[in-house]
Amino acid sequence: MAFLFYKCMEVFTAIATALSSIYGPAKVVRDVIMTIVSAFNFHTLFYWAVGVFFTRRFPKAKKNHKYAVCIPARNEEDVIGNLIKSIRRQDYPAELVTIFVVADNCTDSTAQIARDLGVNVYEHHNPAERTKGFALKYLFEQIAADYGVEAFEGYFVFDSDNLLNKDYITRMNESFDAGEKIITSYRNTKNFDECWLSSTYALHWLRSIRYRHRARSLFHLATNIQGTGFLFANELVKNGWPYTSLTEDRAFTADAVAHGYKISYNDTAEFFDEQPVSIRIAMRQRIRWAKGHLQAFVETGPLLFTNIFLGNQFKEKKPKGEKYTKAEIIESIRHRWASFDTLGQLIPTAIISLFLWILVAILIGMCDYYTKGVIDVRIIAGGNWLSKILRFLIGDPRVNISPGAHAMLVGVGLTVLARILMRVAGDIKKIPVAVYIFFMERKRIKPIRLAKKALYCLTWPIFDLIGRYAMYIALFMKVEWKPIPHKSKVTIEDIEIDKKDI
Repeated sequence: MAFLFYKCMEVFTAIATALSSIYGPAKVVRDVIMTIVSAFNFHTLFYWAVGVFFTRRFPKAKKNHKYAVCIPARNEEDVIGNLIKSIRRQDYPAELVTIFVVADNCTDSTAQIARDLGVNVYEHHNPAERTKGFALKYLFEQIAADYGVEAFEGYFVFDSDNLLNKDYITRMNESFDAGEKIITSYRNTKNFDECWLSSTYALHWLRSIRYRHRARSLFHLATNIQGTGFLFANELVKNGWPYTSLTEDRAFTADAVAHGYKISYNDTAEFFDEQPVSIRIAMRQRIRWAKGHLQAFVETGPLLFTNIFLGNQFKEKKPKGEKYTKAEIIESIRHRWASFDTLGQLIPTAIISLFLWILVAILIGMCDYYTKGVIDVRIIAGGNWLSKILRFLIGDPRVNISPGAHAMLVGVGLTVLARILMRVAGDIKKIPVAVYIFFMERKRIKPIRLAKKALYCLTWPIFDLIGRYAMYIALFMKVEWKPIPHKSKVTIEDIEIDKKDI
């Protein structure tokens, strides 16, 4: 037994020595890879700065267009009626709006409630097709058969828990009439202050508006669709709805950008939805989002990457020798940039970063500690603000340990501690973002007591923390689509009363 142990240690020492010799170059390669990955998002700070002051405005529409409203619903009897009523009370001509509900594998009275309210209902019963994307696929097949896709100029998509401001369709029609093919809108929350968890979601959607939608729309680029509250032209579903993955919105966004479409944002079209109040439900939802994110990256990422260098792969190429017009050159540049921008949003940076950290800092790093020892290593390492403050408060103690297993264990422990401090420092730095959002969106957020706002600012970083670990879990976990329960009885009239107090 002792001989076997000796031989194992001999082999391990040889491997550790070999890996230790490449530790320096491995760190360089890691840094180069992370620099390249980060380069896909270097411009987002500029978007944020633009979003502080500007967003795209649309002129009053010259024409009222004909729309279909598509509502996929799975056991939504508690909320479906309030959404339909908020659509019925729009200030837009009612004869130009047709409402469709697809009752997707429902076991409650969702379909009957919708029928009683006079809307068109299709019932989809197929347990093997359980995602929202499959529900929309089925709905568009029925619309194509009964009406023809071109019977409606544009299609809205809403979740059953949504509520619309009275002028919502009128405002979205302004964007559509201006020539936009895909438009998303201002996403507010009807249960913002129900608990700290719902507030993190609410702040996230408002952050997306400020950090993503406003600038991209202003520059006629492509922002991203986020599940609900969007409108698109009928040409996008002329061959049906093909996006049936766990996150049909990400797939739709990536595919639309790859085909050359812009995705605009209308800041004046406001709707409300319900956010989770249960950690269990939230975690389930975030893992599904993360899995869908990874699927969209694998499915469309290569095409977006190709478009950056070769242009739109779906557009017919000009004959050899024929010159491009100035407008065509500008559009090509816009599309290449939009592809680069969208790819940057799809790259799973958190997973790449974690993989490189485990490979280089932990696996190869522990070999380096085993072979060379721990030589003058800080207990509190890192250049982040938290590490600097801790070193200022308690000093800068360092560790020296001779080569061997002890050095390896201590070295790995210090490496893990440094990463924890880096992550905590980064998460805490996000608190001012919540303060910024509360200030900038104060006229549109329902009245909330100052003490609650302070609490929500402190808990806000948990949203990204959950998202990060959901991404790690989703990489290895088989994920199935499950509905998010909606129980809020809030109506659009309740929200209007609250707004009077703002």
